[in-house]
Amino acid sequence: MSDIISTVFCFENACIELAMDPPQYISNMLEKEKENNVLRQSRNEEFQESMHLYLAGNHPQLTTERITDEDCLVLYKTLETNRYVRSIDLRYNLITDKGATVLGRLLEVNKFIEELNLMCNNFGSEGAAALAKALLTNTTVKVLRLNGNKIGNNGGMCFAQALQVNITLENLDIGDADLTIECLIALATVLRENKTLKALNVNRPILWTVQEEPTDHFTRMIKVNKGLKELHMQKYNMRDFGASRLAENLVFNTTLTYLDLSCNRITRDGVKELAKVLKLNTPLKILDLGFNRLEDDGAMHLADAIGTYNTTLECLNIVSNKIGPKGLCSIADALNFNSTLTSLFIWGNIFDDSVCMAFAEHLHSERLQEHNCDIRTYVVDGKVYLSQTGYILRRHYYYAPIFGDDVPEWQIRGEHPRRADHSVFIINQEEECK
Repeated sequence: MSDIISTVFCFENACIELAMDPPQYISNMLEKEKENNVLRQSRNEEFQESMHLYLAGNHPQLTTERITDEDCLVLYKTLETNRYVRSIDLRYNLITDKGATVLGRLLEVNKFIEELNLMCNNFGSEGAAALAKALLTNTTVKVLRLNGNKIGNNGGMCFAQALQVNITLENLDIGDADLTIECLIALATVLRENKTLKALNVNRPILWTVQEEPTDHFTRMIKVNKGLKELHMQKYNMRDFGASRLAENLVFNTTLTYLDLSCNRITRDGVKELAKVLKLNTPLKILDLGFNRLEDDGAMHLADAIGTYNTTLECLNIVSNKIGPKGLCSIADALNFNSTLTSLFIWGNIFDDSVCMAFAEHLHSERLQEHNCDIRTYVVDGKVYLSQTGYILRRHYYYAPIFGDDVPEWQIRGEHPRRADHSVFIINQEEECK
């Protein structure tokens, strides 16, 4: 099956075989794809060779029901030998271990699906084990997102085992999944040898120690890893010791471009060591230090690196770090000497008139574009103020708008409802009297 017609046909047969009514959401999305293909043919456009099956449960205009375990069985029967559907978005649904097990079997038999998004469902270690088992034989899946599912230590261990064998997975998201120290250490150990994984999200583990053992293992992994480009380590209770160990080993890393250390306990001493890494012009392009406690001294260390040595960093996030006017103005001054840093997020710190004027100058000269920062200017009684915008780092990670200019490619646009006709027929009173 390599087109939408055969996919719909197989979907209908699967419902008949399982003796169940066709799930309305799946049926609607397949019909929508069929209509789009007809439109493309009428415009003499190129034939579409693949399809992104969007079944997210949080699109208010597409569904009032969420995908369940029974619907997953229909998907399995429909896509078992399908070549047309290459990615599936099942975020924010009601899939439990039973449904995740069925999807794991689907990945074992289907050799064409490249991306599966199961963020924020309701399965645990059993479902995660089934998905990880599929990775032992699957050679096509490149992106797997399981954020928000409580897979725990057993689920994390299964993925650590799978990464020893799998050589195609490039993006693994198991953040906010109740991972524990044991599986974090196992993942860090496996990634010393794994060279294919490009992005890893292991945010918010369940830690029972303050000695930063997981952080230490990840820092030693970074020193020798040759493939990882993106690493998210939010909410690790990371302190200055962990940040310093990270800085020591980042010097030897030649691939990492995105480092997320937000929501930790890093202060000026830890960021001082990270600033030394920036001065060496490592490949790092995005550094997220939001929701730490850098304060003025930490911001000044970053400004010194940005304004004098660094020519590679493109995005810096320092929101909510208790940075005062002195530190923020030093960052603004550093932008005068740096042309590489184009994205900056500073909201949640301490602003005064000098900060507003310093960043207003960069915004008005278009040194900072509005879509690349979280502030904009406005004037009241001749005085300049800063306000927060809706732009944040990774703004389309959990949710994306369905209207406007900020709709990403994977999100299906909403349709504006037709306005009701409120016109009232007015009777000529003179004619009525006659």
